[in-house]
Amino acid sequence: MAEIELRNIEKVYDNGFHAIKNLSLSVTDGEFLVLVGPSGCGKTTALRMIAGLEHITAGDLLIGDQVVNNLSPRQRDIAMVFQSYALYPHLSVGSNIGFGLELRKVAKPTVREKVASVAKTLDLTTMLNRKPKQLSGGQRQRVAMGRAIVREPSVFLMDEPLSNLDAKLRVQMRAEISTLQRRLGTTTVYVTHDQIEAMTMGDRVAVMRLGELQQIATPSELYDYPANLFVAGFIGTPPMTMFHAKLTRDGDGRTLSFGSQTMHLSATVLNNRPALRGRDSADLVVGIRSEDLYLDNDALPKMSVQTELVESLGSSKHIHFLLDAMPVGEEQLSGGVADPEDLARLGSDEGTRGVAALGPRADVKAGTTLSLGVDTERIHFFDSASGLAIRN
Repeated sequence: MAEIELRNIEKVYDNGFHAIKNLSLSVTDGEFLVLVGPSGCGKTTALRMIAGLEHITAGDLLIGDQVVNNLSPRQRDIAMVFQSYALYPHLSVGSNIGFGLELRKVAKPTVREKVASVAKTLDLTTMLNRKPKQLSGGQRQRVAMGRAIVREPSVFLMDEPLSNLDAKLRVQMRAEISTLQRRLGTTTVYVTHDQIEAMTMGDRVAVMRLGELQQIATPSELYDYPANLFVAGFIGTPPMTMFHAKLTRDGDGRTLSFGSQTMHLSATVLNNRPALRGRDSADLVVGIRSEDLYLDNDALPKMSVQTELVESLGSSKHIHFLLDAMPVGEEQLSGGVADPEDLARLGSDEGTRGVAALGPRADVKAGTTLSLGVDTERIHFFDSASGLAIRN
């Protein structure tokens, strides 16, 4: 097993494109780390640099205690699982799994023994004589996993291995991969653009945007304490409802004003976020998770919304609504800095769209006005100019 450490890694291509910017992170021995972010954020480039498939422009990459910048992929003791499976169509399942061992001139009896052991682990024993074209997508992915496992590498690298599977099979396979990784205890770096995959599989998740690391934390920390507007908007399904509001003094507490509405913040809320006390009359961005909105709860401050769509999911109902408040624009959600002209331009007559996750028997109809209770102790606050979270 091995630790991985990226120290101030940079990647600049010959055409001048700056793909990775000062990336520093550590993966502990046996950890399952997920790199997540939208297309073009640099996550696959970072993975390929760990694998030795991309040259590192600057910085140091360590596997174990060894700097491996100039080592070939074969010398790094890693195994990579690709999105496309990359199986040899003319070889059997058994031969595909054992191919790497045969290249290393491992004795044939040892190859057969290792292949049989891995096939048993992955429930592929009855398929060893089949060709890849005779397998389902999930079975092919297990063969690709087997080819990586049989080598007993120090590090697994996985580049969107489930993206070619249908939704039901993705759920099944992510559980299988997570269970297998924990059983083997092999240090793993996994790349995906799917934040649900990231949150359900990773011990920790690193969120990237435009080649820069935005935040690295456990899934629960990312969800409960996003570092900035980008992370807050990217992590969570349904997405967080975010809008601009003004904070003003109100006795021992404060009042949030947005559109034609106000909402009182108690002294308890302020005690948990003392930095808010120094932001009287400031424009803030407010973020509310869908599960922190309630129906028929008179103990909570209320906000009025116009319902647009009701989705019944069996175990819950998602209420899509329109709130009279200035929305957060794409520039800010992408990490851009807003000035007063931007804020004015981002406002609209429509307001802010959001989602409330209510109980399955909530009696709500589209096209009606709804009063939702807000758990103000769970509200997220962000600086509207920098996009950074306001916490302490």
